[in-house]
Amino acid sequence: MGRDCKEQQVMDVQVWSTGLVVLTHARQFYVVTDLENPRPRPLADPGLDENPTSWIVIDPLYTPSNAVEVFVATTSGTILVVHQQGVNDCVLNQGPFTKMAVSPTGKFLACFTSTGDLWVYPTDFRSELYRFPTQSTLTPTQMAWCGSDSIVMLFPKTEYLLMVTNGDWVRFALDDPVCIVGEVDGLRILSNSTCEFLQRVPDAVEEIFAVGSTAPAATLYDAAEHFERKSSKADEHIRSIKTELPAAVSQCIAAAGHEFSYPLQRQLLKAASFGKCFLEFHSPKEFVEMCKTLRVLNAVRHYEIGIPLTYEQYKQLTPQILVDRLVNRHQHLLAWRICDYLELKADKVMVHWASTKVKQSDTDDREIAQMIVQKLEKVSGVSYAEIASAAYKFGRPKLATMLLDYEPRAGDQVPLLISMNEDELALSKAIESGDTDLMYLALLYLKRTHQQRDFLRIVHDKPVAMDLLIAYCRQQDTELLKDLFYFFNQPEETAAVAALESYQERDLDSRLKRMHAALKDYSENKEFQFQARQTEEQIKLLLLQRELEASYNEKYVDLSLSDTLYRLCLAGESKRATKLRTEFKVPDKRFWWIRIKSLSETRDWDGIEKLSKEKKSPIGYEPFVEACLDGRNTQEAMKYIPKIVAPDKRAEYYLMVGAVREAVDVALKEKDPDIIMRLRTKTTNRDHLAFLESALDQFQKR
Repeated sequence: MGRDCKEQQVMDVQVWSTGLVVLTHARQFYVVTDLENPRPRPLADPGLDENPTSWIVIDPLYTPSNAVEVFVATTSGTILVVHQQGVNDCVLNQGPFTKMAVSPTGKFLACFTSTGDLWVYPTDFRSELYRFPTQSTLTPTQMAWCGSDSIVMLFPKTEYLLMVTNGDWVRFALDDPVCIVGEVDGLRILSNSTCEFLQRVPDAVEEIFAVGSTAPAATLYDAAEHFERKSSKADEHIRSIKTELPAAVSQCIAAAGHEFSYPLQRQLLKAASFGKCFLEFHSPKEFVEMCKTLRVLNAVRHYEIGIPLTYEQYKQLTPQILVDRLVNRHQHLLAWRICDYLELKADKVMVHWASTKVKQSDTDDREIAQMIVQKLEKVSGVSYAEIASAAYKFGRPKLATMLLDYEPRAGDQVPLLISMNEDELALSKAIESGDTDLMYLALLYLKRTHQQRDFLRIVHDKPVAMDLLIAYCRQQDTELLKDLFYFFNQPEETAAVAALESYQERDLDSRLKRMHAALKDYSENKEFQFQARQTEEQIKLLLLQRELEASYNEKYVDLSLSDTLYRLCLAGESKRATKLRTEFKVPDKRFWWIRIKSLSETRDWDGIEKLSKEKKSPIGYEPFVEACLDGRNTQEAMKYIPKIVAPDKRAEYYLMVGAVREAVDVALKEKDPDIIMRLRTKTTNRDHLAFLESALDQFQKR
């Protein structure tokens, strides 16, 4: 319950279906809403100066806020509603209340006062429903609701129960000491030797079996009895309720559900079936569902099972929870039959049966594994991992491993194998599944729990795992990556790691040191001469860039070779750029592009012209034109357009600089009207379009 509860010490506790509330000696309330994952949270401080005279918890299902509420009766005579958001005073003066009980539906609250009065309020406390004076000076030892309309009290040193209903009362004599438990539709009375159930007679049963009842359902029941005796009165009775027959059939079906007696159930269902024969349209669903329900209820009510559920309790409980309770009682066969009959999933039943079999059987592991698999092979959704977990916890790891071979879900299989220390098998199963996350889970567990040599030996035989480990190490653990490549004698990969690590160094000397190490590894194998040459050139470039930084006081280190040449050209160091280009064997085409780009950037048009006259351009003259156009110097561009070899490109560039006449001349000279037609799609200038149309007409006249 946490440190606060431990320090304050628990005074009292009350439980509801899924949680509990405790009261500490510091008069503080703490709530746990989930018993499977207990996380105590404090409720608001009620500010009590004295211990409460009584208190009770309201199930969150029945509160307006869907949160836990606690009704706290104080010595001042009122009731406080305590929840997490605050405390509300109901402003009552009938107390102090020494005993309280909430109805099964959560709508009403019964309160017993120290003066012997019983008060009933709605749980919103907007009114008072009624008061009943018991004239008792003793507080009831037990007080519970019988359904939602009666309160039953058991007083100390008495031999009777007192039941109060809307101001009326009745006593029930007792032979033995008892304990009373409220139910949704009645009251369970437990003694050392008996279990009795007290309830108000259901309306459907009362209508049929009340003395002198003329209800349609009673008439139908009588008609069915007359029919069995072959009496003509059966027809008279049916005719008298012809318009109310559907309701009568439904009432007989409902009454059968409330009966515990097999003969009465059968007789009521026969009456309902008899009535259906006179209805043209009546869905059999209600009748069929009730028959199924009664078969289930009669099975669990049997003395060997001992679960005397009523129809209302069964509806509230739901079949699935009933099956869970049977499983907890180890009534696996009946639970499985109910699942099969009601078409419910039986996987949990079979898993629990198998887990129990594992714990209780002394049979050989292989035999019991075969028996479990044979029983479960036709049941869908069975978790063999859960059975294997039970076997492992019970000290049968070999059996657990056998069962896990049949687990289809790798997500359940691999974590359990890891917890069982079956590391290599877990990795193999993860690889078979193809799930990357599971493979990483197994790999990292192996890495954490094994010596590095043993870990690498295990992974080496599994290529998929090896690839994943390498990918992981590249991102997270380069030291392990180097050890891995060294262990498997892969110097080229070790060199690649060293080269990669070199660029993670901020200090240039440290980087060069690592790159020299990579160069050494590459040089040891003739197959990797290309990598060795590239590494050597990169070292040479870094050393040169360091010199350039010292000379020009600008950033050069980490630039590419092309960017280094470009920056030298921008600085006007064309001779040094040419020397660098020769040293690193930069192709002519790339070097001319770099020079044109740098000259264009500095608007050195004379330099561009000088470059164009050095020799025939290895990249053509389009880049010269583009450089001039980027600098918005159309006059300079006109110098290079005539040198463009392709006629269509030459015409396009003429059009781009506004020389439409020269563009048309190119087309006329080449006698190619398609050039003019393409030029029309390249411009939106009206004058240019008109001139092009005129030129095209001339072509057509020719």
